[in-house]
Amino acid sequence: MPTRRAALVLPVLAFAAPSLAQVWPSRPIRLIVPFAPGGTTDVMARLVAERLGPVLGQPVVVENRAGAGATIGAAAVAQAAPDGHVLVMSNSTSHGVSPSVYPQIPYDAVRDFAHVALVATSPSLLVAHNGHRARNLAEFLDLARRAGEIDFAVSGIGSSSHLAGVRLGLALGVRVNAVPYRGSGPALTDTIAGTVPAMLDSLPSAGPHVRSGALRGIAVSGATRSRVFPDLPTFREGGVDVVSAAWFGISAPAATPPAIVARLAAGIRAVLSDPATVARFEELLGAPPPESTPEGYAEFVRAEVAGFAPIVQAAGITP
Repeated sequence: MPTRRAALVLPVLAFAAPSLAQVWPSRPIRLIVPFAPGGTTDVMARLVAERLGPVLGQPVVVENRAGAGATIGAAAVAQAAPDGHVLVMSNSTSHGVSPSVYPQIPYDAVRDFAHVALVATSPSLLVAHNGHRARNLAEFLDLARRAGEIDFAVSGIGSSSHLAGVRLGLALGVRVNAVPYRGSGPALTDTIAGTVPAMLDSLPSAGPHVRSGALRGIAVSGATRSRVFPDLPTFREGGVDVVSAAWFGISAPAATPPAIVARLAAGIRAVLSDPATVARFEELLGAPPPESTPEGYAEFVRAEVAGFAPIVQAAGITP
């Protein structure tokens, strides 16, 4: 009897998953951004959400939940119903650095999520307010070495902007004084005002302020110069071996049915391969969107968590 029952149940389950994917989404999808509006995570989330809604047949609504190194928003999604209607814009802070900085966070960055797709990567842009004494990278590094410290605005303790500054400080052998904010938007506002002298932030959020003249571009943290700001040198060109990049993706709660994850991943691929989206990525990041699969993104997150841990420990970063 048990064998016969199993034989009857298996075909039912085989049909259940496709039908679930066909009726999903049945209502608007919430995409949680674990930072305040205005930063790169927010910019990338809104760019994808605007284009993903028509593909899926339901609006994708961005909701900002900032705080605690991006862990508040990420935790909310880890604990949400796994029905594909609540997602998180996972990123190098919430799912890379913060697991090492905040040991008591109520989620596991790898096991508690169904990672769907890597959406974008971006090197950091070192910017300074227009009254800063350093007008170029050589002057900035010289001032830092002579002072023995650097003051930076950061989009939260353990954020990608914080880690980029830590890496620069370690390479120079100087102390980094991180001034934390609840996201890149507020941090950039205070850097523009001169409340904080400098910041390292991703291209999409810091770049427009450099183009407008509100901030002074100093350097980029990529291995090569950015096509968006070809006149700005890399740190390596300044004699400092620092290469770093922030990354952004989309993840769902861990128990989300595979059929929904597959359909969501297909929708994201359709968005990221659209010529208009590719052109927008080239404008913002100087590179097209990366190719990604759920399996590949899950492995990427696992490697990033492991890779950030020794840096956090070496720098002594705590909440």
